[in-house]
Amino acid sequence: MTTLVVRDYDEAIAWYTNILGFTLVSDAPISDNKRWVVVAPEKNGAQLLLAKADGETQEASIGNQTGGRVTLFLYTDNFETDYAAMVKAGVRFLEEPRYEPYGSVVVFEDLYGNKWDLLELR
Repeated sequence: MTTLVVRDYDEAIAWYTNILGFTLVSDAPISDNKRWVVVAPEKNGAQLLLAKADGETQEASIGNQTGGRVTLFLYTDNFETDYAAMVKAGVRFLEEPRYEPYGSVVVFEDLYGNKWDLLELR
């Protein structure tokens, strides 16, 4: 599991579940303004803890948690099908798919601008 700082729990849940097709693993209140929200691309896959930004420093990192580099990698076993579904869902891609010696890859952005690779290894 890794943490992803988000602006709003509900908008992040909606984007990751409705647009990317992730599963909502957990959404439990911790306090009046804090929740334990976890999403995952597969039941047994790596999970994302969606953590609502708390304060100016965290808010400034939304969408740029790795200084403009690719933040996360979404592995697939069917690149063409998943890419087409993401295009249809309105995901913003930053390039055309590339077919590299190591596999098929394309960079996309999440709802906040974090860069991801959709990747199918050879």
